[in-house]
Amino acid sequence: MEQITKNIKIVMIHGNSGTTSNHYWFPSVKTELEALGIKVVANDLPDNTLARASIWLPFMKDELNIDKNTIIIGHSSGAIAAMRYAEKYSIYGSVLVASYYTDLGMESEKNSGYFDSPWDWGTISKNQNWIIQFASTDDPWIPISEPRYVHDKLNSQYHEFTNMGHFGGDYDKKTFPECVDAIKKLVKI
Repeated sequence: MEQITKNIKIVMIHGNSGTTSNHYWFPSVKTELEALGIKVVANDLPDNTLARASIWLPFMKDELNIDKNTIIIGHSSGAIAAMRYAEKYSIYGSVLVASYYTDLGMESEKNSGYFDSPWDWGTISKNQNWIIQFASTDDPWIPISEPRYVHDKLNSQYHEFTNMGHFGGDYDKKTFPECVDAIKKLVKI
């Protein structure tokens, strides 16, 4: 078990298609983690329709001040941004929800800039203490082979469900206790 110090913070990164930090389970997870004494930042990111890497990655560094004491919780495009961020910078850990590694054949994903270069899986792993992953076999947008491949490459702590869909977006998921519980198991609060 690791000890959470006053320096650790969690930054939540929402997905694309106009999603904000007030959607789905973000508010309840933020509230639950803050109740444990953890500082949580859940800001709306700019360019939330396309979620372009050229905008999000600098925003994560310069505005959200993500550093080696930060745990990133990323949903969908936010998970992709978390992985690309960890290719360049050290972070404390990450929670990847509905992650993928290809553009899924979607024009908007191709235009995001996250898939223009090969993934550096070794650096993503090396630049953090741990990685938690959540996936669901009934996700309407991400075939389960995508998060399974990410898990294989990152050796993440992997949680696969059959009834969570896209963890929001395809339905209004208001809570995500599994996420909070997984973080609590890895850090002593």
